Amino acid sequence: MARVVVVGSINMDMVVATETFPRLGETLFGTRFSTFPGGKGANQAVAAARLGAEVTMIGCVGNDAFGAQMKTTLQREGIDTRWISTGEEATGIACITLTGGDNAIVVVPGANHELSATDIDRAEAAIADADVVLAQLEVPLATVLHAGKLARRHGKPFFLNPAPAVALSDELIALTTLLTPNEHELATALQTPEAYWSEVLQRMPGRIAMTHGKDGAYYSTADGELVHQAGFSVDAVDTTGAGDTFNGALAAFWHLGTAEAVRRANAAGALSVTRAGAQGGMPTLAELEQFLQAQA
Repeated sequence: MARVVVVGSINMDMVVATETFPRLGETLFGTRFSTFPGGKGANQAVAAARLGAEVTMIGCVGNDAFGAQMKTTLQREGIDTRWISTGEEATGIACITLTGGDNAIVVVPGANHELSATDIDRAEAAIADADVVLAQLEVPLATVLHAGKLARRHGKPFFLNPAPAVALSDELIALTTLLTPNEHELATALQTPEAYWSEVLQRMPGRIAMTHGKDGAYYSTADGELVHQAGFSVDAVDTTGAGDTFNGALAAFWHLGTAEAVRRANAAGALSVTRAGAQGGMPTLAELEQFLQAQA
C-alpha cells in the first residue's frame, strides 16, 4: 500500500447543469443543481485512497458547515485528516457549469489561501513517512514550495500538478520530481510555446507526465524517449475531476514504475468521467482492475 501525502485545496463544488453555456449578461434556466465535495487537493486524495493508497491530507477549511462536511467526507474515504486546519475564512467553493460533458469553473479559494508553511511543518512526520508527496496550485505558492522543500529534505518524490496554471519559479521546478500538467498548463508553467510540448518533455527526461484529453497521456523516459499512453474509450457524463483522478492514481501506483502508473492513471481518469461529480466518478481499485481486464 503506497503512502501518499496530499497538500492542497478542499472545496465544496456547487454544480449547475444547463443546455448551453450562458453568454455575457444572459440568464438561462438550468436543468439540475447539485453539491459535491471537491477541491483539487481533496479530489486527488480521494482518488488515491479509493485505489488502495494510505492517504494523509494537509489542507485548510472554514469553521462552517461545508468545512465539517468535507472533513467527514474525507474520513469516510479512510483519509487521515489530522492535519486539516481550520482558518478564519469560509471553506473554499467552486461554482461549476456543465453542458454536453464539458465544464466551466469559478473557484473562490476561501480558507485554502490560509494554508501556510507552519501547517506543513506540523505535518512533517507524515511527509517523512510518505512514499509520494502530491501538491497542486489552489493553495499559496509559498506553501507549495515549502512542501517541496520538506519532501526534498526527507528524500521523498514531490509531484506537482500545476493547476490552475501559473508560471513556476526555477526553485519550485527544481524541487519537483514529476510535473503533471495538461498541454496548456505545461506551456504556462514552464513559459514555453504550447505547440512545442513534445520537445519540452524530451528536454526534461523522466520529469513530466502530460495528460492530453481523449488522446491519453505522454511522458518521457529517463533517456528522453517520448512515450504515448493511448486513451481509453468511454461515454463521458461529467469531465470534472478527470485530471485529479489521474494525479491521485499516478501517486498511488508510482511504486509500479512510470509506464504502469501512467497506464493505470489514464484508465482511472477515463472511468471517472462516466459518472457525475468530481469525487463521485472516481473508481475503486476493484472497478479499475475490472475495467483494465475488459480492455485486455
